Amino acid sequence: MRLWQFFFTGWGLVMVAALVAGALFTKQLLWTPISAVNMTDVISNQFKMSGASFAGTDKDGAPFRLRAATARQEYNTPDIIFMDIVSGTITRRSGKDMVTQNITARHGQYNRANKSIRLIGDVQIDSSNGDRILTKELVIKL
Repeated sequence: MRLWQFFFTGWGLVMVAALVAGALFTKQLLWTPISAVNMTDVISNQFKMSGASFAGTDKDGAPFRLRAATARQEYNTPDIIFMDIVSGTITRRSGKDMVTQNITARHGQYNRANKSIRLIGDVQIDSSNGDRILTKELVIKL
């Protein structure tokens, strides 16, 4: 009952009008948390994942698995998954033997359309057959 009296005596209407007018003049809606949202991040990133993991098989049926601390897709490139702090395992046939390769890199791009992985920055590959590769960039066709 007191709330209705407050609004109908005019003071409530004055307070609501002051809040709305203040928001219109300052161009900020202070009572909503939307001002804390980074709209640039929302526009550029369609999906953002933490602790992402991708698994599948290559054209020969050999398994691969990728893990990333963070991964995202962008609206303008929906077939590419951008990854940060990448690690993974790829199994390949070398002659009659199966070779497992443990991979790490700072960044990566998993292209689902052309079935490739592009690793960028401090790429390191340790193979079960003893081979070791250190490079700045590597493209793996799946």
